Order: sequence, then structure tokens, then C-alpha cells
Amino acid sequence: MSTRWVTFDCFGTLVDWHSGFADILRPAAGERTAELIRAYHGFELTLEQARPHVRYRDVLERGIARAAAQIGLSLTEAQARSLPERWDALRLFDDVEPALAALRADGCKLAVLTNCDVDLFARTHESFRHRFDLVVTAEQVMDYKPSLAHFHWFWRASGVEARDWVHAACSWYHDVQPAREMGIRRIWVDRDRTGDDPTAATLRIDDVRGLPSAVERVLTMEP
Repeated sequence: MSTRWVTFDCFGTLVDWHSGFADILRPAAGERTAELIRAYHGFELTLEQARPHVRYRDVLERGIARAAAQIGLSLTEAQARSLPERWDALRLFDDVEPALAALRADGCKLAVLTNCDVDLFARTHESFRHRFDLVVTAEQVMDYKPSLAHFHWFWRASGVEARDWVHAACSWYHDVQPAREMGIRRIWVDRDRTGDDPTAATLRIDDVRGLPSAVERVLTMEP
């Protein structure tokens, strides 16, 4: 039998970045934490599109500094560095390890395609019980999703056939859409209930509790 692969986005899908970012930034931003994070995301997109490539550590630091300035919040340089400096504070969702264990028991290989730096993801990797079979970072491919660079890099490195590959992710913009463009079966883990078009995904689920059965199902469906 050919090897089946399930690839994941990490932050938002496997790791609860919403709570983690808020916990890290709240000591500096207080009741304006949610406002700061909303402003940050606009700058994150801009910085990730910059050329030459900007490391994600710098995207985090510069993005928070610019977001704070935009909303009139005073932050020190040390406070602006808090996200990369406290990256270990980001924790896995409770449903993740059982789902990963079940996929491995079913014979699947698992990989992560992340908009993160090598060193930052190495710290996150320590939070998982078992290491992934393959990790592709933005630092390696010198680009950020929704660029297809991660997907192409993984395809070459793994040698997987498209029929044996499922991508699972929370972000409709960063992952579901590019996976559709690649013709890869894709499971939208819609933790954020964004209201985006579910037909862009091969299958939509609310969280990863049902992911092993969802993978079996989509492998029999058209991309």
C-alpha cells in the first residue's frame, strides 16, 4: 500500500494561538488586548508579503509594535518582543493528541506546513508527545502561505501521490484556498466559525475530534 500523509497547519489548528497570544500580550495591553491583536493581523499580512523575506520572529515583533502605535498603545521594545520570547506559552488544543494518535495508528504519516521560523517551531514541537514525520516552515521556503511554496516543498520532499494526501487546517485563507488550488483533498477545521464558503473544502469539521474518520472519508472523495 502507498503511504498516506496528513499535513496540518499548526497555529490555530493544533495550537491555540488565540488564547496564547492574549495571555502573552495581556500584561502589557490589559483591556485593549483584543484590539491590539486585531490590529496586529493587518500588519502581519503586510509584513509577510514583504521582499526580501522577513523572518516570522520579526513579523511578530514589528507587527505588534506597529499595531500598538496604530491604536495609540504605548509598548516598550521588550513588550513588543514578548510574542517570540514567550512562544512556549502557546498550548495545544485538548483534542489534538488523541486525533494524532489515532491517525498514526491508522498508518498515516503526519507533517506540518507552518508560517513559522525553524527555531520557533522547534520550541512548539517539544509540546507534542511525538515528533512529526516532516516539518516545512516559512523560513525554509522563504515565503508565507497562502503562497503554494510550502505545498510544493512538501510534495517534493515526501514523494506523496496526490490521491494519498489530505491537508487539514483552520485557516480558510492561508490553507483551504491554496490546497484547493493545488488539487489536494482538504479538511477545513473550522474552529473559528468564520462563515467562509464551506464548498472550498472537501469536508468541513468543527474540531479535530472527528478527524481520523474524516480523513478516511475524504480519501474516497474527489478533490
